[in-house]
Amino acid sequence: MAETKTILIAEDSSVILNLTKKILELQNYKILTAKNGGEVIKSVENNKIDAILMDLNIPIKNGMDCTREIRASKNKDIANIPIIAVTGNANNYSMEDFKEAGINAYLPKPLDFDMLVQTVKEYTNR
Repeated sequence: MAETKTILIAEDSSVILNLTKKILELQNYKILTAKNGGEVIKSVENNKIDAILMDLNIPIKNGMDCTREIRASKNKDIANIPIIAVTGNANNYSMEDFKEAGINAYLPKPLDFDMLVQTVKEYTNR
């Protein structure tokens, strides 16, 4: 049996957070959650995380700033965590913005849960 992969969901909407969590738990992922950017940074420093679903519009420190901070980490395990951006406001960002920040993939809201599972699998099986 493969080891359980840990996914950090950074999302301030309880509804989206709980739905996403349930769907990924059904796929046997271990889920950690963060409702703001401060919690995201704490979580990556204190846990082994295999991928992050990063809402770009979270409070305290937005998803783009969190991503840049994670990418700048001196710890290579942290700096290389796959980050999947999740946002309803993709029009505010270009693919260049995502690349520049260090985002690996992007999922639009409302989430397509099949696409969510497929994308998470893709980045956790590397």
